[in-house]
Amino acid sequence: MAEVAARDEDLHRQLLAIVVEEGMIKDRELEAATRLDELGIESADFVMILMAIEEKFGVYIPVDENLTEAKTVGELLDVVTRHIDEHRRQVAS
Repeated sequence: MAEVAARDEDLHRQLLAIVVEEGMIKDRELEAATRLDELGIESADFVMILMAIEEKFGVYIPVDENLTEAKTVGELLDVVTRHIDEHRRQVAS
């Protein structure tokens, strides 16, 4: 169980790094409760974030209701993590 938690934490760190880099967020510590609308991320930045995640993890992230309803960094990471986990399960089977 500790291995899964460590893997999830590492995944979240990697995803946060992508959000910071592609969203061009500077001088700000991101936390799960940080609201996306406070970060100044434009729709083009959001697309770049999704494309970078898809490229790094080899997974398609659909712009569905779950994604568009994400209001915080944590909610965004939860949606993306679910897609990555689902992709990994499909590849493993």
